[in-house]
Amino acid sequence: MHLESDVLVIGAGGAGMYAAIEAARAGASVLLADRSLIGRGGATVMAQMTVAVALGEQTPDHWEHHLADTLAAGRGLCDERLAAILCEEGPARIREMDAWKVGWAREDGHIKQAHAPGHDRPRCVYVDFLATGPAVSRTLRAQAHKFDGVRRVGDLMIVDIVTRDGVAVGAVALHVSSGETVTIAAKSVVIATGGLTRLYRRNSASLNMSGDGYALALRAGAELVDMEFPQFFPIGHLAPRLVGMDPIMWDPFRYKLGGKLLNGEMREFEADYAARDNRSDGAYVLTRDTATYAITKEAEAGRGSPAGGAWLSFMHIPPAEIRAAFGPVVDRLAENGIDLATTPIEVAPIAHYHMGGARVTPDFATNVPGLFACGEAVGGANGANRLSGNAITEALVFGARAGQSAAARAKAGGGWSDAAARGAVDLLASAKRRAGPNPAATIVRLQAVMADKVGAFRTGEKLAAALDDIDAIARDIGATPMRGEGPFDPVLLDWLDLRNMVLVARVVAMAALARTESRGAHQREDFPGMDDNWTVNQIVELKNGAPTLRVAAAGGRA
Repeated sequence: MHLESDVLVIGAGGAGMYAAIEAARAGASVLLADRSLIGRGGATVMAQMTVAVALGEQTPDHWEHHLADTLAAGRGLCDERLAAILCEEGPARIREMDAWKVGWAREDGHIKQAHAPGHDRPRCVYVDFLATGPAVSRTLRAQAHKFDGVRRVGDLMIVDIVTRDGVAVGAVALHVSSGETVTIAAKSVVIATGGLTRLYRRNSASLNMSGDGYALALRAGAELVDMEFPQFFPIGHLAPRLVGMDPIMWDPFRYKLGGKLLNGEMREFEADYAARDNRSDGAYVLTRDTATYAITKEAEAGRGSPAGGAWLSFMHIPPAEIRAAFGPVVDRLAENGIDLATTPIEVAPIAHYHMGGARVTPDFATNVPGLFACGEAVGGANGANRLSGNAITEALVFGARAGQSAAARAKAGGGWSDAAARGAVDLLASAKRRAGPNPAATIVRLQAVMADKVGAFRTGEKLAAALDDIDAIARDIGATPMRGEGPFDPVLLDWLDLRNMVLVARVVAMAALARTESRGAHQREDFPGMDDNWTVNQIVELKNGAPTLRVAAAGGRA
């Protein structure tokens, strides 16, 4: 099958849908492709959190204050151009979503804004009862549906971006349910595939967050930046068993109700670590990297909760107040046997977001002509640590910008040729049943390597061992795709995922080994503390099929 479009958007989460909407508004024909159902995969639909934006509805605010907090969280590594775009254009996107009836929570006629860690004032909007992500996704799906120029195709796994003479001209994909190869000609391509948190054993991601976009970008010739900075959400749910609810749901409870983090001795401990965090003021404002450190160190010192994390307690909050804040969510928790008024729950760090990604200009163009990126697929805006609430803002703002830029680029015309696509087409055609490790089990093996050796706290010894393990996995799976039986082939899908995951895991470990300091989400126990000599970004590109590193001045121009 062969498809054609002005703009191909890969990934249909919040960033991808906004990119498609803006490209269509500009008059481009758009193919919005996702391996999941459109608007129901990726990170946005799972987000139950808040959205950071300087609306000033309840407290006087300005986007420059939001920018100052974003730069402070980024520990000197933010690309200030991208961070400024995020903060300055955020209010317009949030108000547009409001006009589209997303349902931001209101109080006295004003959009409500919560105070999240790292912010100097209440700034984060939300949809009540942990419904922010689903509401944003539902709203964008409805808007995308209004444009005849947006063709939505789910069940489509992009295998490689096609380049001709160094210019992106489309992609080759696998139609998941039929097993057929699909070629897609496009005059510009937008990567909106989200992050890489599926690389880790405990993660908050949907199954298609395997770092696909980073691998696609690298193989197409694009540069990546800040790949050593996965972010670990400090209070991911650990125990008791929680079914059908987001493991990172607890932050909104903390914002609204003032939950307390307790160690195994039932003692509050965050103040013990406040000196590590220049955003702390004695209240619950530890940024995510510092809170992750605090919980981990309490557990390592033998002061953890029974399951190896920390207690999160709301027992000091009257039951009526808990229900007033989170009505129907309280009932869903009760179905899981959880009563916040009488029992604390256990939480621990969980892989949640990635600061690194494609290196782009303010037009969200990569160094490959015709290839753009947006959302979490972009690196640079958040530096060494993302400020709480910036993720959905980033998806909406960067998605809109990338869609506009891709539509403008498409007017220059495309250059598709079947010959340029031959490599990826032949790769799929070469898939065969053969001896080798079970790809699904190998994904679990890789996740264990990343969790144990490239997690929140690292050493040179662990990182070097991880690279050896990753190389061994690459040798085990081989260069020829494995396949099973039937048109829908989970063996082939897992092998293709591994192809991307192994490449991206190697890049993360390489960059982490090279950075001999601790900064933001990158913590080297053998190199504690920040080193001014490392106020630089690490840039990754492929040379002769292998990833290489170089450094550039912090916030350097793409």
